[in-house]
Amino acid sequence: MNPRVDAVARAVDTFLFAPARAAPLVALRIGLAAVLLAQAVQVAPLFHALYHHRGLLRGPLKDTFDSSHLPSLGELLASPYESQILAVLAFVYVAALIGMLLGWRTRVSAGVAWLLHFAFMRLAPATNYGADDFANIFLFYATVAPGGAFLSLDHRAGRARDVPRDSNRLAIRVMQIHLCIAYLLSGVEKASGEQWRDGEAIWRSLVSQGYELFDFTWLAHVPWLAAVAGWLVLVIEIGYAVFIWPARTRRLWVAAVAAMHAGIGVFMGLHVFAAVMIVLTVAMFGVSAEPAVTSSHGRDFLPSPAATSGTVNRGQGAPPQRTR
Repeated sequence: MNPRVDAVARAVDTFLFAPARAAPLVALRIGLAAVLLAQAVQVAPLFHALYHHRGLLRGPLKDTFDSSHLPSLGELLASPYESQILAVLAFVYVAALIGMLLGWRTRVSAGVAWLLHFAFMRLAPATNYGADDFANIFLFYATVAPGGAFLSLDHRAGRARDVPRDSNRLAIRVMQIHLCIAYLLSGVEKASGEQWRDGEAIWRSLVSQGYELFDFTWLAHVPWLAAVAGWLVLVIEIGYAVFIWPARTRRLWVAAVAAMHAGIGVFMGLHVFAAVMIVLTVAMFGVSAEPAVTSSHGRDFLPSPAATSGTVNRGQGAPPQRTR
């Protein structure tokens, strides 16, 4: 084989399959479950209005504008016992999130949470936005990823072990690449128009689109500030796929993304969306998956920043054993 082709093949193999700890997957499990539990508490007072067929968002008006030719989930649930059915589903959903948070039968808990989260999305599609879509996607990932490797009841009961595995690396890479594509496409779409480059999108978000929580009308006197904010969003989102990988810029980009979404949560009131996106980026890129190295004194320490850039030097010594 051509040495260059062989080197590229080994680099790809290392990038996708070098044994990794499940730490990012554990962080994802705990963070996402905690955010969705907080969302459930927030939604509880409006539960009937959102999901019951006599509620605000369901009924003939919704059915009139529904483009689907299949019976809606609401129609399938409609019965004299609809309230009781919805209550049971809600209870099971919250119980599954608690099980996911505690790491009890982690994959089963995550799978039940994913299915019921999707069901509630279908019951009230008018309330869905980016937070729900990303949460549901990564709940699905959590059903197959070993998020209960540690800090879990599964680990305590001996059902899970914190062992570096090649499957951990692959799961992490899939989620990391998914996030990179999502941010890149979002940034490119924003940059294709003038609203983000001239600051109009920032103005509308903070003043004239119903998200206003503070008085930002003073931005009309400093329009350049809104334009700078718009360009910062474009740089952060488009640069995400590039600068989130190198060790030298990773922490800066994780902090920038967290600050951007924290601003969205504080100034626009989209707390769940902000929290979900912060959890995803911090878990996937802010938590090291590199196995600890044992020194000659028997102490564990983390590898150098160069080793955490996503590659492992297999040229020195025997390659690490893969554990499935």
